[in-house]
Formats: sequence, C-alpha cells, structure tokens
Amino acid sequence: MSFSVTILGSASAKPTAGRHPSAQVVNVHEQLYLVDAGEGVQRQLFRYGINPLKLRAVFISHLHGDHVFGLFPLLSTLGLYGRKTSLRVFAPAPFGEMLACYRRYFDPEPPFPVEWSEVLTTEHALLFENRTLEVWSIPLRHRVPAAGFLFREKEPPLNVRKERIAEYGLSIAQIAAAKRGEAVLLDDGRTLPNGELTYRPYAPRSYAYLADTNYSAKAARLVAGVDLLYHEATYADAERRIARERGHSTALQAAKAAVAARAGRLVIGHYSARYRDEGVLVEEARTCFPETFPAVEGETFTIEKRREP
Repeated sequence: MSFSVTILGSASAKPTAGRHPSAQVVNVHEQLYLVDAGEGVQRQLFRYGINPLKLRAVFISHLHGDHVFGLFPLLSTLGLYGRKTSLRVFAPAPFGEMLACYRRYFDPEPPFPVEWSEVLTTEHALLFENRTLEVWSIPLRHRVPAAGFLFREKEPPLNVRKERIAEYGLSIAQIAAAKRGEAVLLDDGRTLPNGELTYRPYAPRSYAYLADTNYSAKAARLVAGVDLLYHEATYADAERRIARERGHSTALQAAKAAVAARAGRLVIGHYSARYRDEGVLVEEARTCFPETFPAVEGETFTIEKRREP
C-alpha cells in the first residue's frame, strides 16, 4: 500500500522563474489529497502526471494567496472535466466567504458540490478519517491563523502466521477470531494468546506538513515520531530576526523541529526568492539534522513500510 508525497510547489510568496508556490499531493493507499494550492497548482498536477479528478480532499493551511490562489481555477477545471462527486475542502475561516464569492461570479451552477469544513487553527483535532487514514490539525504560529496537518495511517489488520495455522490446524472461524485480535480456543481446550498467532504486517506510517510558521515546540511535540516531516525554511539562520517578524522559520529552526519531533526525514521548502539555490538552506539544516532534503518540484518522497519491532 502506497504512502508518498509529491512536491508541486516550493516557493514563498514572491514569484520566481523556477519555483511555484506551495502545493503538494499526499498519496495514501492510492487515495490522493492536495495540501495547499498555490497559483498554478493545476498546471503542476498535469505536468507531473497526477489526475486532478482523483483528488479526495484538499487541505489549506492558511489563507495567504501563495497557499490558496490556485484552488479556484482548479475547481473550474474539475467542472470542465466532468467531476460530479463532491470535493471536501478543509481550511480556516473565512474560506467560506471566498468560496461563495467564487461561486457567485464564476460558477453559479456548479456541477459538483464543494463541502467546506472549518479548521480551527488553535486546536489539535481530528479533521478527516476513513478506513485507512486519519488527518489531524496542528496549530502553527504565523501572522494569520494557520494550521499544519498530520497524515497518519491507521494500524493495518493483523496477519495470521501461516506456520501456526498448520501447526494447530486452525479452522476458518479460528483464523477470523485471531485476525480480530482475539485469543483462540483450540479444539483440545487450550487457549492461545493472540500474540502467538498474529503479527502486524508493518508499522503505521505518518507524514506531517508544517507550513508557514515560527519555530513551535508544541507543533514538534504533536507530530512526535513522524516518518517524514515537511517544515518551511524560508530563510537562512542569519535572517532569523526577519523570519520571526514575518512568521517564518529558518532552515536551522526547521532542523531543530525535526530533532525535537524525532522525525525520520526532513523536507524543507517555501524558499525566499532571495535564494536562487536552496542548497545553502539544505546544508545549514544538515548541520543539525543530517537527513534533510530539499523540496524539489516533481520529486516524490516515498515512506516505505517497516516491520514493527
């Protein structure tokens, strides 16, 4: 079962020739979720072979233009492509006013419903779940209300060890009970603990998206143990005063967040236009957290399965 993140945009607010504003697609078990929607996001989806009709939901971290301007053209295109199923959008208020204005002037008879759910940016709350996934909000510290998102895979079903099936001659009913996590009563009267019969095929995987924010120890704590962490790194640490004033982080602060969160890997992005080469930011972060990688547009970061200890 897949779990990956594809980078669509890595720039901050000022346009540059080689970077697009913030946007990513998270793929969990072939279900696609758009995270932020900077200008040009639909073009980036097409460029990297991602079918926008397959998007299940959209998560908007905050309502600055470089994170949301691309959503409304995308909605229009989805209508042109014949989408009929509803699209859920999770975003802070007053996104509903923006959506109503777009509908009034550009799409008064929408071919599909957009269901907006408000993200309360001061709360760590469950926003979305299905059979395989949970998405939680992470309060951030920006100039406007903002939230990050934690994508966390639910525990996979138990597998029954094949050698135990043969050893104990387990019936279909007994196998089903073991898969439910129950102890199994054998025909000879013995009871086998579930742990002797089953195992988790892999540990649940996770991804955290911490967009525009000052360094936040609380956010790092809320995503503790995350396999892959995206953290904005708008500036080098020499510009930490500007970063603080503008509600952003430096590359070194992003790395410190990864250390505090005990993250497996760190991806940094949202680069200021002053950095033509993000390598200086990556190298700065690696002095603190070696497993740091740049958010390169079109690159996909895969979270591999790992067996539980």
